[in-house]
Amino acid sequence: MIDLIAFNWPAFAGLLGLCIGSFLNVVIHRLPKMMEREWQGQCAELRGEISEALAPFDLSRPRSHCPACGHQISASENIPVISYLFLRGRCAGCGNRISLRYPLIELLTGLISAFAAWHFGFGWPAFGALILIWSLIALAAIDIDTQLLPDSITLPLLWIGLAFNLGHSFTDLSSAVIGAMLGYLALWSVFWAFNIATG
Repeated sequence: MIDLIAFNWPAFAGLLGLCIGSFLNVVIHRLPKMMEREWQGQCAELRGEISEALAPFDLSRPRSHCPACGHQISASENIPVISYLFLRGRCAGCGNRISLRYPLIELLTGLISAFAAWHFGFGWPAFGALILIWSLIALAAIDIDTQLLPDSITLPLLWIGLAFNLGHSFTDLSSAVIGAMLGYLALWSVFWAFNIATG
């Protein structure tokens, strides 16, 4: 099985990327809302208020549904790109238009995943590149929508990057640590510069 995957590695990575792209659409849409709910709960706690009980909301609950009519998305309506084309970009329940961004994220993730697999070949560097690609696509879309870069993605990405370079996958460990420090300091500097400039 592993030999078959290795032989068809770019094609397999491309198909996997399409599926991951579908999941990234969920992350892009829900993670900022999850963060906002958490912040609201923390603020209520600081004010000494009792937070009202809210329905579960995370990356798996509730099931994906149309925001206009509440129609639950079935498995056949959730096939990356193909379902969008089959449904002609409209909800099966109410006919409202589905954002073009959903299939574009899926296609982008699939194509870049296939390219990374072709470029690096079958091995740890390719797996590291795929994790980076998938994380950056989610971060870029969330940043465009909300100007947020969630710690739940950026911090694990930092440590995963360092771990991959323990074995010199992309560079030596000392260069990886220096890169992590400079990247963190760059964002930290922007944060404090903004605070000082705006008060």
